[in-house]
Amino acid sequence: MLWSFVRPHRRKLLLGLVLALLGSALELANPMVIKLVLDTVSDAGSLAMPVTILLCLFVSGMVFGLWHWIVLGTVAEKVVLDARTSLVRRYFRAAMQPLSKRPSGELVTRATSDTVLLREAASSSVISLVNGGVLLVGTLIMMGVLDLVLLAVTASAVAIVTVLFLTLMPALAKAQERAQNSLGLMGGVLDGSLRAIRTVKVSRAEERLGDQILGHAQDAAAYGIRSVRREAVAWTIAFGGIQLSIIAILGLGALRVASGEIAVSTLVAFLLYAFTLMTPVMELSQSVTTLQSGIAAAKRIREVEALPLEPTAERPLARSAENGHGSPLLELRGVTARYAPGAEAALEEVDITVPRHGHTAIVGPSGAGKTTVLSLLLRFLEPEHGELLLEGRPYRELSPRQVRARFAYVEQDTPVVPGTIRDNLLFTRPEVGEDELRRVLDEVRLADKVASLEQGLDTPLDSNSFSGGQRQRVALARALLGSPDVLLLDEATSQVDAITEAAITESVRRQADRGAVVTIAHRLSTVIRADRILLLEDGRIRAQGTHRELLERDALYRELVAALHIAQIEEGGLDRSGHGDEVAAEAAPS
Repeated sequence: MLWSFVRPHRRKLLLGLVLALLGSALELANPMVIKLVLDTVSDAGSLAMPVTILLCLFVSGMVFGLWHWIVLGTVAEKVVLDARTSLVRRYFRAAMQPLSKRPSGELVTRATSDTVLLREAASSSVISLVNGGVLLVGTLIMMGVLDLVLLAVTASAVAIVTVLFLTLMPALAKAQERAQNSLGLMGGVLDGSLRAIRTVKVSRAEERLGDQILGHAQDAAAYGIRSVRREAVAWTIAFGGIQLSIIAILGLGALRVASGEIAVSTLVAFLLYAFTLMTPVMELSQSVTTLQSGIAAAKRIREVEALPLEPTAERPLARSAENGHGSPLLELRGVTARYAPGAEAALEEVDITVPRHGHTAIVGPSGAGKTTVLSLLLRFLEPEHGELLLEGRPYRELSPRQVRARFAYVEQDTPVVPGTIRDNLLFTRPEVGEDELRRVLDEVRLADKVASLEQGLDTPLDSNSFSGGQRQRVALARALLGSPDVLLLDEATSQVDAITEAAITESVRRQADRGAVVTIAHRLSTVIRADRILLLEDGRIRAQGTHRELLERDALYRELVAALHIAQIEEGGLDRSGHGDEVAAEAAPS
């Protein structure tokens, strides 16, 4: 799993490994040179050569160490960048259904904190593991050259430390993975809570929700503490084992020096190797613990990268010539759709046609399947049975990009993209000029608001500068600028006043003359002006027709209209556009 992240940088890692091994070779040479110095002193010889060698080793070690540090640091950052690039691209190319099932905060956590954990594991820890192993073996070999008896004591200590250390590793890895999972859950809940902070405060749920989020934080801390404890035990065992072996070497070595079996210089060199042995042991233990964290992070990253992607293969799509009352622009034929296998059908055997021009409204009780229709049209959801056609061509022959290129979509909660008002307006068509921008702003009654801002169109768009209704109009203006064949509106007038609603309704009417408009409608003014209304109930089309026709022949539609009318009366009288009077007159016979 880690190799998949490392593979693109294997040449740089190989260079880092070579530099690390050269540094280890110099480190292994030092005790022997010091032994040479001691032997030279005892023989009353010249120290010029041994000291020169020591200085050369010192300078070379610094050069190789600096180079090694820079190479591995560069590789580590590139590994993180590659992982983040892969995740971000996967997020934006993933199929909507599996992506939407994951909290956005958790996805952000995987692209931020998990990639940081991957940083060391996929670069320096890999090198340290190999280099530490080589240095450990090399040190033991050099010890064997000096004295086999003392080597036996050292090897026994290393073996015991290794067995104890490896015994602790599985529990350490499990604790680290659980800590990261808890951190991801905390990020998901926190992200959603901050998005709904007004609702949280009005519901007086700050403490309750804070406790829930902090519960995940406490879980992450508990698993983190458990991981720290195991890591501390592992390090203490490693460090303590080497220290005990040094004490044993010193005691046994002194006896062997006293008996004349080895020279003092040999014991000193052996002790230096024993101290050197601490470096690879600690390096190996650190590498293994870091790798455990990195493997857990890599696993979480790969889980996200397993999200299925939307199809990207495209075939040429020629637009049909305009032919008046010819074939419809969009069709749903016998479509059944579910949001999960085995779940209740959101739509069942639905047939819908959308003409090239005109306004089609979709109404019905909550859960009737209205939003599902839009999700199918935009290929956010694939049908279980039946098929969708665009200009007579099946959706399955087209890529999602080809389909969506014919649409503009205004969501009910009107999310805005990060940036200025201009950035949001030009999000679909960056090439649009100022005159066209001004025209659309006039249509949605935003020109005066923008003109009153000090920075105008370059004002950052946020909840402080723009109300919900104004952001909704920005989203509608963006859609209208896209000059779509089909404009999809998920209750685009839900947050605006009656005067602005009348203006928006008029701009939607003009768009319906130029192309197709499909709306999910709740407000009366949207419903009564539509060319055709589809009434959905329990995932099926119950009735369709104009407002007058449905009022005359469908009881459910009359109930919906009556309920909406009552709601408007309670909110402060009839619709200021005059639609309330019209509805009241038409609904009266019911």
